[in-house]
Amino acid sequence: MKKILLPILLLFISLFSSCEEVVDLKLNTEAPKLVVEASIVWSKGSSGNAQKIKLTTTTGYYDTVIPIVNGAKITITNSSNTIFNFVEIPNTGEYACTNFVPEIGKNYTLTIIYNDETYTGTETFQALAPITRIEQNNEGGFTGKDIEIKVFFNDPANVDNYYLYRYEYSNEATISYNADEDKFFQGNEYYSRSQNDELKTGDVIELTHTGISKQYYNYMNILIGVIGGSGGPFQTPPATVRGNLKNITNPQNYPLGYFSLGETDSRRYVIE
Repeated sequence: MKKILLPILLLFISLFSSCEEVVDLKLNTEAPKLVVEASIVWSKGSSGNAQKIKLTTTTGYYDTVIPIVNGAKITITNSSNTIFNFVEIPNTGEYACTNFVPEIGKNYTLTIIYNDETYTGTETFQALAPITRIEQNNEGGFTGKDIEIKVFFNDPANVDNYYLYRYEYSNEATISYNADEDKFFQGNEYYSRSQNDELKTGDVIELTHTGISKQYYNYMNILIGVIGGSGGPFQTPPATVRGNLKNITNPQNYPLGYFSLGETDSRRYVIE
């Protein structure tokens, strides 16, 4: 009996294994939408004069190349009606300004004219509490054996503050983001923390804290929840997340992305 069943069993295994087939689903593709990467940051200790904005469009699910946008006109106007022009860097989708003037607490309006449609967004330039120190704990994590990094700052009292933490690790291909509010540590020393449990001696962390608005904090929390905490907040998510930009010519053709302005503080830390 065993001699009969074994060949039959092998035949069935062969049949089922040969039935595997890759199926490409036919997905409906909407008309491309404008995607705006407009994070204006003022690194502490710098003039903040050099800024860039990048424009791309959405594309099909299976496409591997993200289309860049050429021929747009981009300006930012502050609350004193000073206009900063962003000049296109050919064939990059990037637009640069070399004379931008960052001022904490001032309102700025971004205007993009593309394909005869006008897109706008307004935001306030946010301050940031500077990084004060970095601590390494070699007994962190759930196991007590992971290397953990904490980056400290002193949160200002009597004002609501919101933060975006960015961690780039040399041992990972993705970038980790986390949005935070000072609701439970207002006016006290606090910290951001590494989310990588595979750190080892010699690994490098490029870390950045950025001051952000409450609206941007809410946007990033939603976006991180949709795509996860790593990979970059400007990748096209599986669901539409609306930012603070609008199309005033054709409201139905709304853009994706966010216009933000804030101070940043960065460090490069090597695991000891």
